[in-house]
Amino acid sequence: MPTLYVDADACPVTREAIACARRAHLPCVIAGDSGHNLAKHVRPDDPTEPTAGFWVRLLQVGQGADAADFAIVCELESGDVVVTQDFGLASMALGRGCAAIDPRGHVYDQRTIDALLLVRHATKQELRSKRRRGKPRVSKHAAFEPGDRERFVRNLDQLLKRQ
Repeated sequence: MPTLYVDADACPVTREAIACARRAHLPCVIAGDSGHNLAKHVRPDDPTEPTAGFWVRLLQVGQGADAADFAIVCELESGDVVVTQDFGLASMALGRGCAAIDPRGHVYDQRTIDALLLVRHATKQELRSKRRRGKPRVSKHAAFEPGDRERFVRNLDQLLKRQ
């Protein structure tokens, strides 16, 4: 039985991911650093102990860059599903035979993940260069829209059915 892992650090769809796991009767692990209140996403009636179907476990890790990502990777088994907006975690999940989806509903693909990692690297290099020249940082991320949330739920439901 696959498990749904949610990289909850700055994830706008944690509740929706848990709801998808609940509908699919699959276990769900919510991972985040100690600076986040992960319990706020779990309903009081959600089972937190392993059962034959749906249950939720909180995986609280120490603070630090990528701490939640590495905690998730350590637990992944082939067939699991990961919700993350981090290309590095998505790449590691795909490499372990898992599926990965971002909060806007984009399902990561083994054929395109290398290109995404390359773009991420180039973007980081550009930001470092701008900082050295004293230019202000401007976010290029589009605002999270209601349609993104709907696409995420639709695509995650489909992904969980396939796993």
